[in-house]
Amino acid sequence: MTKPSNFIWYELMTPDPDGAARFYGAVVGWTIPATRDPAAGDMDYRMIGRSDGGNAGGVLALNADMIAGGARPVWLGYLEVADVDAAVAAIAADGGAVQMPAFDLPVGRIAMVTDPQGAPFYIMAPVPPEGGGESDAFSVTEPQRVRWNELATSAPDAAIAFYKKHFGWGQDGEMPMGELGAYRFIQRGDVGLGAVMPLMDGYPAPVWSYYIGVYDIDRAHAAVRANGGTVTNEPMEIPGGEFAMNAIDPQGAPVGFVGPRTS
Repeated sequence: MTKPSNFIWYELMTPDPDGAARFYGAVVGWTIPATRDPAAGDMDYRMIGRSDGGNAGGVLALNADMIAGGARPVWLGYLEVADVDAAVAAIAADGGAVQMPAFDLPVGRIAMVTDPQGAPFYIMAPVPPEGGGESDAFSVTEPQRVRWNELATSAPDAAIAFYKKHFGWGQDGEMPMGELGAYRFIQRGDVGLGAVMPLMDGYPAPVWSYYIGVYDIDRAHAAVRANGGTVTNEPMEIPGGEFAMNAIDPQGAPVGFVGPRTS
């Protein structure tokens, strides 16, 4: 491994991209077009536009066949690797599972896998962008990007060892959660990626959750309720003085939001 892996893309799988566009436009300020990206071929895939002109990720429309096959509304993250096929083989050999074998897209080679505890994610070897540079879909500080990546898992120690081994991450520091156990912070070099925590009641299976940056947590909270979402955890102050909350979007995908309280 030449460098620790980063989250380079995020994808919302939903049966209603137009409904998702209305919801995330109101809550986050994103723009999701009303028509599919022509480069996506037969798939209904739409880019998520930020106010600064960049892309926050993509939206994949779940069709009837996907739903019949078990697909459900969810956010999934993409981790960058140098060699997708080698990474798939190593993950499978270490107890992970292959959900979608490796295949090529115009933007790179991808596969969908799960870790040994069952949390799904993509791995991707992207085609280098013109002019170079890294993806900015994840940012520790900026709104309209994912700012925090949180893994709820049935085996935190084993999961941390797995991601250290295959993606080069570190684990330093934790926050006690009483009887629930520890909330353990994970890093890519000196950048805080997120945390790993024990699976709690309400989580049917191990899963990654993603917290999207908003300009004001109270305005986002009100917009979730006003636009058909369901708040599952009210805004709570986090280290550093900002606030985080959890919700389910109108189509059923769990999602988090994080940002300041400005009034």
